[in-house]
Amino acid sequence: MAEEYVVQENRTSPAWQLPAIVLLALIALGALGFAWSNSSKLDATKQTVADQLKAAQQTYQQDISTLKDRLAVDEKANTDLQGDLKVVTDKLKITQGQLKKARKDAEDQNAQTTEMVKTLDSSVHTELATKATNDDVKTVDTKVTSVSTDLDKTKNDLNMARSELGTLIARNHDEIDVLRRQGEREYIEFTITGKNQPQKVGNTTIELKGVNDKKNRSNIVYTVEDKKYEAKNANINAPIFFYQSGTHLPEEIVINKVGKNTISGYLSVPKANSQPVTAATKSGR
Repeated sequence: MAEEYVVQENRTSPAWQLPAIVLLALIALGALGFAWSNSSKLDATKQTVADQLKAAQQTYQQDISTLKDRLAVDEKANTDLQGDLKVVTDKLKITQGQLKKARKDAEDQNAQTTEMVKTLDSSVHTELATKATNDDVKTVDTKVTSVSTDLDKTKNDLNMARSELGTLIARNHDEIDVLRRQGEREYIEFTITGKNQPQKVGNTTIELKGVNDKKNRSNIVYTVEDKKYEAKNANINAPIFFYQSGTHLPEEIVINKVGKNTISGYLSVPKANSQPVTAATKSGR
């Protein structure tokens, strides 16, 4: 019997194979960790972007809301201004008619005065020619003196300045008394000393803001029915007109004198307005 030889093959793995497997496993784990880290950062970035978009959207909505509110306020203001413009336009139509009437009245008064002077002069000469006694002459002299006084007063009235609305403008206390005797308006004289000190004058409040005594100008703020109005660079003896609610005749503020941080003048109120008028807290002459 032939001998059988069994050849046993002993295979062994190379020495580098195991470390390579471990290295590959580590690389795979590193890649997995890196991917997980990037995924977390991506999620965080997405959340941040989403929050920023949400915040931007809220800010945008707030801005839109604010703009809508401002637009509503502007539209209301525009409507109010249109209403005020219509009221002023209507009042100007009235005052233009009053101005024409005032001019015509002044012309008629002047003509009547001239005619009265001629008539009285003729009458005086006639009396002097027909009466020769001393008593008669004295009586005529008295009449002449009285007529002369009345004529001087009438001339003084006619020489006073008139505003664009036809009202007479007084330049001092004596002329204010002349206008007061006519009985058509109330005249409240005032003196304001010091800036930013509101002072009640009749049915309004006047506050001095500044003066330019060299140019006879001043800046004032006057309050009418809780509304404030400003008159800048107001000249002396130049009326500042305003209207009370429900009236069609203007009231006037006239500044007659400007000094160092002080002004003097008067408030003119038509009696036809039927507004309560009180004396100023400080009156100046």
